[in-house]
Amino acid sequence: MSKYEPSYGQEQQKPVLVPGEQIIWSGKPKKNAYIINKVLGMLPIALIWLAFDSVFIGAAFSGGLGGMSLFIMLFMLLHLMPVWIWLGNALTANRSWKNTAYYVTNRRILIQTGVLSQDVQSIYYKEIENVNLRIGLLDRLLGGREKIFAKELKQYSIP
Repeated sequence: MSKYEPSYGQEQQKPVLVPGEQIIWSGKPKKNAYIINKVLGMLPIALIWLAFDSVFIGAAFSGGLGGMSLFIMLFMLLHLMPVWIWLGNALTANRSWKNTAYYVTNRRILIQTGVLSQDVQSIYYKEIENVNLRIGLLDRLLGGREKIFAKELKQYSIP
């Protein structure tokens, strides 16, 4: 693991390497920066959405919508989907961090992610066209950074 972010308890499952391939560096994103970015990422949209829908939910509860109150309440529960998505992201942020790991080998870069299952993205060096470094305000305050590897038309982001 990276010297900046030690493993907490459970060891990360190592990726499958091809013969002759060696891990040069492995690491995890900085925990506090990763989790705060997950939680704050969609928070403004979720709050605005919740405030807007609260007006209709309040009217439905007060009976101000007549016979449509039950339908409006059920519709608003479905209409609150951005709030439910944000809540899901916030509740699974720690688990997502635990399952995220980065490996640099002598042949490729491996990005391991997932919440319930694990997904491993493999980027061979010959496929990388350019590398960018983005450090946002929150990352600067918390010491995190995001490397972006551009491969053809896809971009791989390492927070």
